[in-house]
Order: sequence, then structure tokens, then C-alpha cells
Amino acid sequence: MAADSKDRMIRSAYQLFRERGYSGTGFREISAHSGVAKGAVYHHFPAGKADLAEQVIRLAGREVGDLMAAAADGVDPGTLVEGFAAGWAEHVRTHDFAAGCAIAAVVSESQHDAPQLARTAADEFGRWRAILAESLARQGVPSEHAASLATLAVAAVEGAVILARAERATQPLDDIARELRKSFEAAVHGARSAQSK
Repeated sequence: MAADSKDRMIRSAYQLFRERGYSGTGFREISAHSGVAKGAVYHHFPAGKADLAEQVIRLAGREVGDLMAAAADGVDPGTLVEGFAAGWAEHVRTHDFAAGCAIAAVVSESQHDAPQLARTAADEFGRWRAILAESLARQGVPSEHAASLATLAVAAVEGAVILARAERATQPLDDIARELRKSFEAAVHGARSAQSK
């Protein structure tokens, strides 16, 4: 039962951070949203809000990363990166452009009071980048170029999520999906051409 209430609080914070941001969400809102008594928040997260936020970052990173890892086994790099962007387009559309990336919401607002959250966010973003880079590397793209393209993809998609929310349209993510696919496919084509010489 205790684990269930803790999970509900993490899930509620995950949703609320995406919609209201880290600083705009307090334990009172998390308690009300999760249906768990406010005192339980302090019981499960004795180090405070940053403790809870770290769990939210890990959850958000895991959910996206697991989907990417599962897809990476069966699709080419271009399809993988296009699906990554398309998944975010579906996310913002489903939430009526009111919810973005929980990791970005936390890390953009917590640098000074909780630097450990930036480290956790870097780990999770790093996993996403590694999945994309490994997909390219398996097709012969040199590791340095693969890593750069993966960084470009994650940064572009995160930025496009913000634009999509601001514009209340998925066009920025649709544009990014198309351009990233072209870039990934060009890298694979270039690697194959180099190998055939």
C-alpha cells in the first residue's frame, strides 16, 4: 500500500510538472492530485521536493527511453528518430498542448537549489542520445558523427516541444521529424558509400 501511494505521488508530480512546471507545483497540489495525504509526501520523500523530482525525472526518462530502445531493435535510424519526434507530437496533441517534457520542466527551474536534478536529467537525456547514436553506429556511421546527430535530435525535439506548446500546433515537431530523418538517412548513406570505396 505504501509503495502504491508513493507511485501515485510520483505519477501525479510527473503530470503536474509537465503542465505547471517544477516551481509551479507544490506538495499540496501533488497531494490533491494523487489523493494521498500531504504528510505521506514527506514520509516517502524526506529530502523534500527535489527527492520527488529526481524520481519524476527517472520515470520520464525511463518511459521515453524504453520506447526508443524497443523500437531501435526493429527499425532503421531514420525511422527511429522520426518516431521519437512523432511521439512527442502525439504527446502534446493528446494533452491539448498543455503538457511538455517533465525533465525539461524540472531541470530548467532547479539549477541553484537542487543541482543533483541537473545531473539526473543529464543521465536520462544521455540515455536517449545513446540509443539514437547506437542506432546510427550499427549502420556504420562513425561514432563521433553519430553522437553529434543524436545530440542534435534530442535538442531539436525538446525545443520543438516548446514551440508546439506555444503555437498550439504540432507543425514544429512535424518539421523536425522530417528534417531529422533526412539527416540520419544522409549519415547512413554517407557511411555506406565510404565503406564501398
